[in-house]
Amino acid sequence: MVVEHLEDVIIRREGRAGRITLNRPKALNALTYPMVLAIDDALKRWEQDPEIAVVILDGAGDRALCAGGDVRAIYESASEGSGFARKFWADEYRLNAYIGRYPKPYVAFMDGIVMGGGIGLSGHGSHRIVTERSQLAMPETGIGLIPDVGGTWLLAHAPGETGIYLGLTGERMRGAGTMYARFADSFVPSSRLADLAKALSEIENSSDVDSVIARFSEAPPPSDLASHAREIDATFCFDSVEKIRDALASMNTDWSRKTLEELDRRSPLALKLTLAAIRNARTLPSLEAALNVEYRLTVRLLEHGEFLEGVRALLVDKDKTPKWNPPRLADVTDEMVAQFLSPLPPNEALELVAP
Repeated sequence: MVVEHLEDVIIRREGRAGRITLNRPKALNALTYPMVLAIDDALKRWEQDPEIAVVILDGAGDRALCAGGDVRAIYESASEGSGFARKFWADEYRLNAYIGRYPKPYVAFMDGIVMGGGIGLSGHGSHRIVTERSQLAMPETGIGLIPDVGGTWLLAHAPGETGIYLGLTGERMRGAGTMYARFADSFVPSSRLADLAKALSEIENSSDVDSVIARFSEAPPPSDLASHAREIDATFCFDSVEKIRDALASMNTDWSRKTLEELDRRSPLALKLTLAAIRNARTLPSLEAALNVEYRLTVRLLEHGEFLEGVRALLVDKDKTPKWNPPRLADVTDEMVAQFLSPLPPNEALELVAP
């Protein structure tokens, strides 16, 4: 076994497997910029290495694969402008796109909490495995951001209006709900992940991955996400957040009241941009095209200040009373949404291109 033991990510070869372990367990394996670069470098080397038949991604500890990107670092860098955030997001999104088209099997163990940047590292992989501990979410509207790292692309391809619901509310997916929403492919008990990794490291050919995973897979625990499909489709099908709120209020059930309360805690600007971005992603031809739009929105939300206020209120000062700008849905105009969605100048745009 060859090991490159970096501080925050362990990269090694075990048999025929290239192994990547995110190694910040106290921070729920939050993704830093050096980790992005190290993972990208390893994947490029392994792509050309005939001895590597499969890539396996997991996280240290038993609490999380990855709870998201290192938003504290982005927040702290903002006093000097958006340069670091732009660099972080650009390289992270390039990595997300690369994972989405990686030519070898890419097996993600989505064990524990998997949110934001963690979804970007795992949700575009060819084989996405969840466990009984898995909690997947795209909770960005709660910090004044939109679901990024290709999140709008994944949410756009969830069944019915499930993606709109998950993107606006940040609701967590568990068990069967992760597969219903098309964020995961297989369920394997957490106690069997080590044995699965060993079996994958012993395969002869990349084509053996499916049969190996099938040997370890079981039926997932039940989830109530699919059971609410009719309610979700009836209330989240509208073309404005205001109409979605009205539909939830009219339904007047425990589920709709809880959902309405969740919406009202989130950034009005981020909610409207998220709705527009997911609807737009349904019309786009590729993950790369969706990431290009997400980059415009994340950069502009940081420079506008909404993202910084969300991080301040929820993660820095922790007063949980963000002062959103604008403070009301009615104040977020169609013109404002269109301006945020408009292309960046050519010298600033991400411009990823699908192969």
